[in-house]
Amino acid sequence: MMIVAKSTVTIRPMTVEDISDVLKIDRLSFPISWSERSYRYELESNSAAQLLVAEYIHPDRVELVGYIGFWFVVDEVHISTLAVHPHYRRRGIGACLLADALDLAASLGGAIATLEVRTSNQIAMHLYQQFGFEVVGRRKNYYQDNREDAWLMRLDRLNGVRAATGGSGT
Repeated sequence: MMIVAKSTVTIRPMTVEDISDVLKIDRLSFPISWSERSYRYELESNSAAQLLVAEYIHPDRVELVGYIGFWFVVDEVHISTLAVHPHYRRRGIGACLLADALDLAASLGGAIATLEVRTSNQIAMHLYQQFGFEVVGRRKNYYQDNREDAWLMRLDRLNGVRAATGGSGT
């Protein structure tokens, strides 16, 4: 567990029962959301997919507040999605999700990780750079909603990522 803002956040594997909460966060976070069918496919049929959720532990309830997904193929990890509910951003939850996903990927034999991020999303860029991701290319007109370009980012070593970022674990 990791202490975040005097409350506890836990990271665990996503289940089908989490899809409705994940969809709410997805719709609040992205102009074009994944569908319920897409998440269900990732969970039930895509053997390359790994999905994790973050739960915020309140005194009287547990609330799903973020999620991350990645695809693992041979020794490469591709971060497919990462979002935190707007009310819980800037509390380290995204970093917890990313650290745990990269740890899981390394334990599966992952050597490198890639992702795309909007060129305008400086907050996400900063997070990824803290973990050692570097810009290695630009994908022109990548995003369908507004034709914005994406930075292609790559992390060349997964082992020791948490130690390098000062993460405390979950």
